[in-house]
Amino acid sequence: MSKGLWISFEGIDGAGKSTHIESLAKTFESQGRRITLTREPGGTPLAEKLRELMLGTEMDPLSESLLAFAARRDHLHKVILPALDKGHVVLCDRFTDATFAYQGGGRGVPLSVLSELECWVQEKTSHPDHHDRTNEAPGLWQPDLTLWFDLSPQTAAMRLVQARTPDRFESQSVAFFERVQNAYAKRCEMDPKRFLKIDASLTRHEVW
Repeated sequence: MSKGLWISFEGIDGAGKSTHIESLAKTFESQGRRITLTREPGGTPLAEKLRELMLGTEMDPLSESLLAFAARRDHLHKVILPALDKGHVVLCDRFTDATFAYQGGGRGVPLSVLSELECWVQEKTSHPDHHDRTNEAPGLWQPDLTLWFDLSPQTAAMRLVQARTPDRFESQSVAFFERVQNAYAKRCEMDPKRFLKIDASLTRHEVW
């Protein structure tokens, strides 16, 4: 198959999405597909540096959002779109939905501001010259499918305590993650054709 496929994985920290990304990558590889496995924020040298800043440095919510979209711009045009051009299956651990959930729902950045940034960064008519996409329909670059791992913040918090030392985002309160979860639900409602909601409270085997 020459056409690329782009799948993003979303959910609050502790939902278990990262576990299934690698399994799905192996499944596609067994079918003869080429895989690009990546993440946000991150995926390029520049974006990984911005990720370190976001996860380890105190800053205001708007600054977080700007860094997230700056990393996304680099990631989209240097990794995701070139991989899709080659017919790869792109499996991305988070994309723009996470910014609307964490910085929008969790931190309170106005959704109008995030929507404006989303247009600037992901508009199909705004791309580097080396991408010949004159036949693309207008709109925004978005995943073909988004798998949302839906899990209560209380259950996610218990999983994180048992799994690892939390970073600056993972150590937020349950109330913070409830706002994040609600924001994910709203994104899902706004784009039901792209989202697939998964009950992440089930066993690992049942989720798979």
